[in-house]
Amino acid sequence: MPPEFLPGIELSARLYRDAVRPLLSRHLPGLVHTAALLGPGSEVLGFDTARSTDHNWGPRLHLFLRADDLAASGETISALLAEQLPATIAGYSTNLIAVDDQGTRHMRPANGRIQHAVVIAEPGDWLTGQLGFNPLAEITMLDWLATSTQALAEFTGGAVFHDGLDCLEPARRALAWYPDDLWRYVLACQWQRLSQEEAFAGRCAEVGDDLGSAIVTARLARDLTRLCLLIHRTYPPYSKWLGSAFARLPCAGRLGPVLTAAVAATDWHDREEQLVAAYETVANLQNDLGLTAPVDPHVRFFHDRPYRVLHAERFTAALLDTITDPAVRGLPLTGAIDQFADSTDALAHRTRSRRLAEALYRPVQ
Repeated sequence: MPPEFLPGIELSARLYRDAVRPLLSRHLPGLVHTAALLGPGSEVLGFDTARSTDHNWGPRLHLFLRADDLAASGETISALLAEQLPATIAGYSTNLIAVDDQGTRHMRPANGRIQHAVVIAEPGDWLTGQLGFNPLAEITMLDWLATSTQALAEFTGGAVFHDGLDCLEPARRALAWYPDDLWRYVLACQWQRLSQEEAFAGRCAEVGDDLGSAIVTARLARDLTRLCLLIHRTYPPYSKWLGSAFARLPCAGRLGPVLTAAVAATDWHDREEQLVAAYETVANLQNDLGLTAPVDPHVRFFHDRPYRVLHAERFTAALLDTITDPAVRGLPLTGAIDQFADSTDALAHRTRSRRLAEALYRPVQ
């Protein structure tokens, strides 16, 4: 029988507290280190369930050392953990690599050395690999724009159990949220995305393309969901957890049923009715931030066509007018990388995503 489910962050905390830290104290007393659980994984964002335990999940930890300590002791520590970590933490095997042809995960292999999931690294190198830049140094506008909100959520989420190097907590504070002008910019760009498709749900249906109308409605609901997260200063995660992250927002109780009804509707008039309610709700949320002078939150017809829209570009213009940094004001209305790119193979590859952003933004900087 599998053990009772324990959220991965708590499991990681127990691994450090009950096993890793005592071993370090006994064998390498005085070693300055930082311990955390960061980066990819549903548990880092607090979305893991018992289903998550079937792969890439278990007692995991990141252990950071100074460069000289890593060179002198990194392999020794890894070997120490392989030999002396307990077979289980809270009932979950610390041996995270399958060791037989049937994929069976044994509590401890025959040679007695477990394949543990403690990553031992120097923080600057790990941060650069995870984010594409080192936030312990200067953070540039390109760093912000080239980094997906999923990656930012993975680094600012999770947990730091001990920061003896005094590196992770300052870096996480620095990346807790966008600088003010960049926040206004990504908000403006998200409103711009809405403005470009608002009328399409009705127009598709008018020519008999009900599937197209439904697809556009789902796209608009997705963009509204991401917009709400940005309004609430929360990095939107990737698609699997977007709705779960949205559900945690204070606006979800009244807006969630509206967006659900919009994507479930089978008639375009019903879709429009729900989208109209969503537009006006989110418009009021934007106004409540006080970042701009109030913008009329009510919908109107799309020129002389019978589709009700917000004309969301009005919010784009209002936000752009409040940006003081000329470099940000000069950016195209494409936004941060995951506002204009939707390929996992681009967004999850730090070198590719930075090259893509550089190609778009370098000429205007």
